[in-house]
Amino acid sequence: MKAWKAELFLLLMTFIWGGTFLFTKIGLQYTSPALYVIIRYSIALTICLIVFRKNFKVLNRQTFISGIILGLFLGGGFLLQTLGLKYTTVSKSAFITGVSVVLTPIVFWFVEKRKISYWQISGVIIVTAGLWLFTQPDFYNINIGDFLTLLSTFFWAFYITYMDVFTKGKSDFKETSLLVIFQFVAALPLALVYFLAFESSNIFLVFDKGLLYSLLYNAILASFFLTIIHTSVQRYTTPVKAALIFSLEPVIASYLAFLFLNEFMNAIEFIGAAILLFGILLSETGEYFMKIIFPNQKKIN
Repeated sequence: MKAWKAELFLLLMTFIWGGTFLFTKIGLQYTSPALYVIIRYSIALTICLIVFRKNFKVLNRQTFISGIILGLFLGGGFLLQTLGLKYTTVSKSAFITGVSVVLTPIVFWFVEKRKISYWQISGVIIVTAGLWLFTQPDFYNINIGDFLTLLSTFFWAFYITYMDVFTKGKSDFKETSLLVIFQFVAALPLALVYFLAFESSNIFLVFDKGLLYSLLYNAILASFFLTIIHTSVQRYTTPVKAALIFSLEPVIASYLAFLFLNEFMNAIEFIGAAILLFGILLSETGEYFMKIIFPNQKKIN
């Protein structure tokens, strides 16, 4: 697959992920954070086991270990982010989660020892500035939710990087489907341990159509389908570019809020969104346009 096609798939994923902040916030009105994550991943895992049950014939030790490691990062990230959303605002959660765009290049260099291009570094800096303007987070009153969300960004950065490590050069979809299954297998115990330790004495679960819609979106669309797509296509681009594309999440979340909730963006948010988009375009096309404008100039790394 061409890199640009993979990046289009990642962009599609980001559009869908943009709705998860809203649907998670809705879901948390009817159940506690860890129980919500348990139900979400139980649904996703059950669907995986039904759809991909015949693929276990190609299971090997490396696929099992890789899936478990990815699942620990995935589960840790989602659990911390969901816990954080219980105590912080959607805008602060969106911005802090976007900080993974800064951490990913650092983790990428640390893990893979591969050089990051000048254009990607420039894109990261510009995207972070745009993200700050767009979300306008109020950090005068920092709370435990902000801290938990910040911790989740480290899990996301390692998740994106190790997705590259474990899938690069592989193309067998059966193996990919098993990676997805074991991600959910590893993610579930993290939420279960937290639930048993801190939430089991005060079980909070209200059956409501709001919870149903939230789980249908987050478990089936955002977890089952998107984890398969992510595991299948990220190998064709770089972790840094993937993180830059994922930084569009809050912009897309606000656009969806405009479409469905009639929430309007102010002038500063528009400027922030424009800067963010410029940063992504710079990282994607900067080198190409430099070759056109200065054909004899040495490549900038």
